[in-house]
Amino acid sequence: MDATKENLYKRQIIIPEIGLKGQQKLYDSKIAVIGCGGLGSAAAVYLAASGVGSMHLVDYDHIDVTNLHRQVFYGLDDIGKPKARKLADHIKRISPFVQVTYSDLPITKSTIMQQLNGFSIIVDCTDSLATKYLLNDFCVISGKVMVYGSLYKHDGYVATFNVNLKGQQTANLRDAFPSIPGKHIPNCAEIGTLNPIVGIIAMMQSNEVVKIITHTGKLLTDQILIYNAMENTQFIMKINAGFSKEKIDSLYKSEDYFDSRCEIQENDLLILADDLKNRIHDPDLEILSVIEDVETALPFQVTYKIPLSKLDVSTMQLNKKKELIVVCNKGITSYSATKNIKRQFPHIKVYSLKNGIENY
Repeated sequence: MDATKENLYKRQIIIPEIGLKGQQKLYDSKIAVIGCGGLGSAAAVYLAASGVGSMHLVDYDHIDVTNLHRQVFYGLDDIGKPKARKLADHIKRISPFVQVTYSDLPITKSTIMQQLNGFSIIVDCTDSLATKYLLNDFCVISGKVMVYGSLYKHDGYVATFNVNLKGQQTANLRDAFPSIPGKHIPNCAEIGTLNPIVGIIAMMQSNEVVKIITHTGKLLTDQILIYNAMENTQFIMKINAGFSKEKIDSLYKSEDYFDSRCEIQENDLLILADDLKNRIHDPDLEILSVIEDVETALPFQVTYKIPLSKLDVSTMQLNKKKELIVVCNKGITSYSATKNIKRQFPHIKVYSLKNGIENY
């Protein structure tokens, strides 16, 4: 049987709610998937296989061995390669009728208009709170729908934000959580995540996108669905729309949506893995782990274990005669902690382990 559009999507076209008209709507759609990790890779592949006509992938990260347990569309041979490019290659192999493009640049306030203006549905598969709020606010201002997904350990969260229903916009992310949390919220690299919940939430996001495009079913609007994989329970968090376009436009002008993972780290505040290995038994060194899970196995002994979310720099009592090395999994939260400590104690020699213990 030839791989024509009719044959490729035959089992979907025969569903009464979809049919040829619904399938044509999928062909005509233009969506962007932001984040090509666990959520994004699965959501993008299933949406491409459903016949979405145009898809743009955005992710600046590269594939790491620790990704593979949940990012199942990548393999061992892909380690070190760009996620967005490898995912685009996979989609081209399985869905020849999908026009897929990709970007390996981070989404920022200065680039978001150029990157996403041509797409009507934005699928948020990021693990950055700053980026989630940037996507939300951009979608509200520009009249785009955002399908939200998030993970925490064995919990998953899904919602469809900013849909125009009878001339009224449904709730958006700020209606649930009005401001970007100032306190550090650990991501899956720090706190971990259960493998199956990633696929479950990605499929729920894909399901929402298909329903939006084909105008079928009931959407997760004005609510957030919270699924717990351990208890196999679902909870619906109701949301009332209140943050108007005008309010968000005002916030958008003042907010910088800073994501520390996109920050250029200063060499003067870094120590390389090889240098630390050479000095690991130096009595003049103290090591602080800011990893959220204090039970995480570390490749060396540490002096302090204080999760970044509980680190109060103002109350720290440091030995000014010793150097302090701050470590985390990837070298991102440790760098934030290092900067804060250096501001509080400018005369202390403090360094962040570059690229974290995962690359030690």
